[in-house]
Amino acid sequence: MTELTILMPCLDEAETLATCIGKAKRFLIEADVDGEVLIADNGSTDGSVQIAEDNGAKVVHVADRGYGAAILGGIDAAEGRYIIMGDADDSYDFSALLPFLMELRAGAQLVMGNRFKGGIEPGAMPFLHRYVGNPVLSFVGRLFFGSKLGDFHCGLRGFNRDAIQSLRLVCPGMEFASEMVVKATLASLDIREVLTTLRPDGRTRAPHLNTWRDGWRHLRFLVMFSPRWMFLYPGALMLMLGLAFSAILALTPVGIGAVVFDIQTLLYTSAMTIIGLQMLSLALIVRLIGNRTGYLPDSMALDTAMRWITVERGLIIGLLLTVAGAIWTVNAVLQWSDVDFSELNPRIAMRSTIPAATLVIIGVQTIVHALLLGAIDTLGVTRQRAPGV
Repeated sequence: MTELTILMPCLDEAETLATCIGKAKRFLIEADVDGEVLIADNGSTDGSVQIAEDNGAKVVHVADRGYGAAILGGIDAAEGRYIIMGDADDSYDFSALLPFLMELRAGAQLVMGNRFKGGIEPGAMPFLHRYVGNPVLSFVGRLFFGSKLGDFHCGLRGFNRDAIQSLRLVCPGMEFASEMVVKATLASLDIREVLTTLRPDGRTRAPHLNTWRDGWRHLRFLVMFSPRWMFLYPGALMLMLGLAFSAILALTPVGIGAVVFDIQTLLYTSAMTIIGLQMLSLALIVRLIGNRTGYLPDSMALDTAMRWITVERGLIIGLLLTVAGAIWTVNAVLQWSDVDFSELNPRIAMRSTIPAATLVIIGVQTIVHALLLGAIDTLGVTRQRAPGV
């Protein structure tokens, strides 16, 4: 079996492709590695394919557009046990791949380059990328997923082909770089870093990477890939605070010095309760959809939650909450009838009607979300079983 595939995604890289291939082939010869240079072409129209073939590289044509799609197509076509991937713009030195290969041979399943420790030459990385984009995204990755990496988005990385394929990577765009690291981290793969130097690329055209669009796609992926931070933690906090303050204010106003919290505050704490519960439900829904579509890995916590949060339990709890709110509402109407449906003191009436309406809302919300979770879970099981039918 071929030991190493040096993989380069390519979209109109005629200016630098031959140089990159030459360095990669020189590395294979000088390091005495049984390997191949593979170009995953993503629809080049500038002669890149011919350049690759003329310089002895293997070419695979990837019809689906996007950085991630090109890499995935290259991984499928690679013959190497290990793959080292990097951009074909001559910003990385393909003749200096030995540290990556040594770590892979030593058992690492993903080896990331670290440009910030290895060196970034003047003009190699835009100011916003160097001092804002990459540091912020790397911090988010470490915070949300417990990653130890100092450079979350280095384009030069090596990996064990079988280990990475087991992650079921699916993102077609630039966020593929984040997906690989996040899923590898969550799957507890052996991830290591080596020092890498980034230098100015050799192209005269503008880079494919768009600072704001692709930066947002990376951040969106990281946030949506971690429903705990997006929905679960803030939702749980809002729900607890909303319930606690609503329970107190439903009984009596609360004064702190000259400030009095009354029915106006009760209205907002009730809204906080509703929003908190909705965010908790969304955390579970996003987690389940992500798992069923392959974006998120399997989770014992999710499996446990889905065994407990059945459609039937959700319907029963939702119905009980709705009925409780309806009964409370009827009681408020009876109190109104005692004064012949004339004007009520709002400080008394709203202290009853706001909690009643809140119970009805969260009850109906629970029923709807229980049905939605059941539908998602059923559709997911059906899709997974379909190929075996």
